[in-house]
Amino acid sequence: MEFKLQRTEYQPNEDMIRVATARPEVAAGDVETNTNRITTLYHEAAAQDASLVVFPEMALTGYTIQDYIHHPELLSDTLQGLTHLAAESRGITAAAVIGLPVSVGNGVYNCAALIADGEIKGIVPKQNLPTYNEFYEKRWFQTWDDRENTTITINGSSVPFGRNQLFEVAGSTVGIEICEDAWVPEPPSIEMVTQGATLIVNPSASPEVVAKTTYRRQLIGNAASRLITGYAYVSADSSESVSEVVMSGHAMIYEPGHLLAEHKPFAAEQSRLLFADVDLQHIQFDRHKSSNFPNKHDITLTATAITARQTDVLRDIDASPFTPKGSPEMIAERLEEILNIQSAGLKNELLQSGLRKVVLGLSGGLDSTLAFLVAVRTANLLDMSPSELIYTLTMPSTASSVRTQSNAVKLAKSLGIPNEEIPIADLATLHLKALEHNGEEDVTFENTQARLRTAFIFNKGNQIGALALGTGDLSEIALGYCTYNADHMSGYNPNASIPKTLARPLVHQAASTLSETPRSIIADILATPVSAELKGSGDAIEQKTEDIIGPYELHDFFLYRHVRWMEPKRKIGFMAVKAFDGRYEPAEIGKWLDLFMNRFYRNQWKRQAIPDGAKVGISLSPKGDHRMAPSMVEPRYSMLEILDPQLKEYAFHDS
Repeated sequence: MEFKLQRTEYQPNEDMIRVATARPEVAAGDVETNTNRITTLYHEAAAQDASLVVFPEMALTGYTIQDYIHHPELLSDTLQGLTHLAAESRGITAAAVIGLPVSVGNGVYNCAALIADGEIKGIVPKQNLPTYNEFYEKRWFQTWDDRENTTITINGSSVPFGRNQLFEVAGSTVGIEICEDAWVPEPPSIEMVTQGATLIVNPSASPEVVAKTTYRRQLIGNAASRLITGYAYVSADSSESVSEVVMSGHAMIYEPGHLLAEHKPFAAEQSRLLFADVDLQHIQFDRHKSSNFPNKHDITLTATAITARQTDVLRDIDASPFTPKGSPEMIAERLEEILNIQSAGLKNELLQSGLRKVVLGLSGGLDSTLAFLVAVRTANLLDMSPSELIYTLTMPSTASSVRTQSNAVKLAKSLGIPNEEIPIADLATLHLKALEHNGEEDVTFENTQARLRTAFIFNKGNQIGALALGTGDLSEIALGYCTYNADHMSGYNPNASIPKTLARPLVHQAASTLSETPRSIIADILATPVSAELKGSGDAIEQKTEDIIGPYELHDFFLYRHVRWMEPKRKIGFMAVKAFDGRYEPAEIGKWLDLFMNRFYRNQWKRQAIPDGAKVGISLSPKGDHRMAPSMVEPRYSMLEILDPQLKEYAFHDS
């Protein structure tokens, strides 16, 4: 029988783990009350499909009980409370990490226990004990210096004890470090991730002082990024505040480079649980990509029977992943950074080539305006006036609108830059006549105009000693929506790493530094529909690009997730339905995702021969980030069929 792969709709439990942090109100030294409060929050988190719930440091007793940590009855009560919590986990598809003191032999240790499947799976002692400022832990605790684990007996059962432990929970390998462990130069999490941990949890009791919240965010966020791991941190509730120490209940859940969820200090008491879905596929993908990421296998790994259950997504899904977020100042700073990369790249290209002039076709459209404004900034870097560096061509044809051509000419004039108009309609007609073309507005008709324009740009470059500047963007390169040996080609392309959805804010930012006249012209360019203007007649604009290939906001979403994370097609579709809920129907998303994948895979041959261009973020250059066989086949299933089961007969074919 012939083998055929089966595809079903993506579900988040395939490669995500839902993590919860819990900050119970604490009664210092009252193990019974604390155990009951922890039990309640644990069940609430499990009912919301959390696979792992993390409680603060010393949650069973309270962190601030000081010398009473050594009280023998308290230590005994704590083990009873832990045993009860382990029993509560029987039949529950959630593990929990709980902070507590544990007596082993001659010492008492500040620990965190992982419970699941009705058992205490293991207990991990804190490695680094703070004894400075308000901290006095070496008065009460010892450090477990032995690399090897031991076992201790709790309620008649043997329980692994030691720092050489990891735990398998719902597809994630979990490592535990406790509070101060994260603050030292060599935190235990370094070794944990080399042993395969994909999620670090940190039960903590971190007092608040001014500016510490910001530093804590930086500390945990940097750890998640540097170690390519998920990281869940939760600190003691404000009810732990005592004497001069103020606790805040700060909690954070991170992925590498991204804060998924945060319970800010002193947040409302009614929200004692914080949830987020950590994408394990993203973590594993980045580790696989990094040939320097260590890979060891000599640590005790304890499995649990817990599997992820969530069918929805508890995380923000950014519908516009390429556009900067934050305050207006942060957005402007990021856009300036991108423009600086583009202009510095062009400057270096000119210095290396020995040329001191660029020529580009100025169409009055978005992309050519961006390349033009990058060239203006490059002139400043070279201590030249824009009129010395830049020469523009406008090359109208039958489909060129008065609006775009007028804006192109006016923009060049407003900055004193020479512009030459070369009408190409008659030349295109002669060219087509020589080919014995019937005059139909087909692909040959369109590409003839595009190649004529590129030929004029290159030839004008020869004539005046200028570098032919490209204007095509990353989205067009991904879709292959460019004419080979026409707008596909240039001497250098500053837009090669700029997706369409980023071009608009970049043009707006670049225009903000100009005088009022060019700013007003650019404002009209930004309001003009995107069109190749190769078919139709003039201002009718019968060839709106997004009517042909689909919305660029969708394609840029697909592009980001496919190239940045190499997500499966069905996962991209699932995430797109969530991200664009209320804006596009699932069937429409499926249609355009099928088209994107089809065009992306079919057009690698064009990307094999693209010019140099500044790498800003994602790049599809075969000389740099993206190496792919031109013969690579696209995913052989229809996304539309998966997203809309009523359309089983649908099959997408792009001509």
